[in-house]
Amino acid sequence: MKVKEALRALGNDYRDAEVLLLHCLGKDDRSWLITHDQDELQADVIETFFSISKERLRGVPLAYLLGHREFWSLKLKVTRDVLIPRAETEVVVDWVLELASRYDLESILDLGTGSGAIALAVQHDLPHLSVTASDVSESALRVARENAEGLGLTIEIVESNWFDSLAQRRWDLIASNPPYVAADDAHLQEGDLRFEPNTALTDGRDGLSSIREIASSAPNHLEIGGWLLIEHGYDQAADVQSILQQNGFSKVSLRHDIAGRPRVTGGCWQC
Repeated sequence: MKVKEALRALGNDYRDAEVLLLHCLGKDDRSWLITHDQDELQADVIETFFSISKERLRGVPLAYLLGHREFWSLKLKVTRDVLIPRAETEVVVDWVLELASRYDLESILDLGTGSGAIALAVQHDLPHLSVTASDVSESALRVARENAEGLGLTIEIVESNWFDSLAQRRWDLIASNPPYVAADDAHLQEGDLRFEPNTALTDGRDGLSSIREIASSAPNHLEIGGWLLIEHGYDQAADVQSILQQNGFSKVSLRHDIAGRPRVTGGCWQC
């Protein structure tokens, strides 16, 4: 089978076919496919390509099939044990960097780190910061650890159900992308979400219970003047603002994602 013929495997989804075939060939230059479209593919390449093409047609996210996703210009390993890092979450990183430069922060905690995306992006840009990444999932932490090692970045990794294993420790800033999708949200049965770890997507309730728990416990783990930043759904901004204010946070404000949707709410502790 020739390259040109293989690229028809996904029907009209030509771009996905290109990405998957390049992955199977161990190449990353799309122009190679154009200049070698008449090349005969080896049998093992064909077998692997059609195997993962079937998975893609079934809806499995490209990130899981490729085994990686770019976040903050970092190539992160992803498995089905972690959420796929999304551009929306880069808003959290932007805000952390802004606060770090304004208040000379020394330490941050990425609570529920998953693949380590937030923690590693911050450590990459601000290597002087002490960065801790925690998650309740051992499998997720293995991915985060591999990402840190692969990128040559040093972060502390702790297994913890929110703050349970963090004792009396305190940080200058806590950032979190917790499960915030309501259990009855139809989006859980659509697109990539169907294949991502359910416990990282939804709290099994109204989508706000994890946020309530984080906001109520965070003051015990923040230095005076410390900040809490929480990613949330586009329709949860008012609720999250109220939750932070009810738990004593001031300077509560909101940031929007690249699509202009309300995405991250943050507040300061004893400012």
